[in-house]
Amino acid sequence: MKRALPVLVLTVAGLIPVWRYAPSTGAPTAEAARPAAPPASPGTSTSRVVAGPTVGTEKGPVQVEVTFEGDEITAVRMLRQPDHPQTTAAVPTLIEETLRAQSADIDSVSGATVTSEGYRESLQAALDARGV
Repeated sequence: MKRALPVLVLTVAGLIPVWRYAPSTGAPTAEAARPAAPPASPGTSTSRVVAGPTVGTEKGPVQVEVTFEGDEITAVRMLRQPDHPQTTAAVPTLIEETLRAQSADIDSVSGATVTSEGYRESLQAALDARGV
């Protein structure tokens, strides 16, 4: 009987985070850190914009859009991303690394591993669709 009360209290304390958990809605958010490249004059641009597929992750959907000037990646923006603080913080780093590497061969961002994996998958599909 002496152990029943602490077990009950600890059980309730352990269940409180479960009751308070609110999963993300996965709603699309506004574009991330870098704006798309400004358009060149008509007829002289080799600019092309390619959207990757939406990749479902356990945190929510991820989709990227890549802007190319010739064969160079000039801009990346998130069309869909999980509504999560770590994802929001990771997106600028993912975009910066993509522009630096000019490929999908980038590292995951600590704390946003699931989103990083979805980002790379959507990015690689966009690169494949472009032929880079």
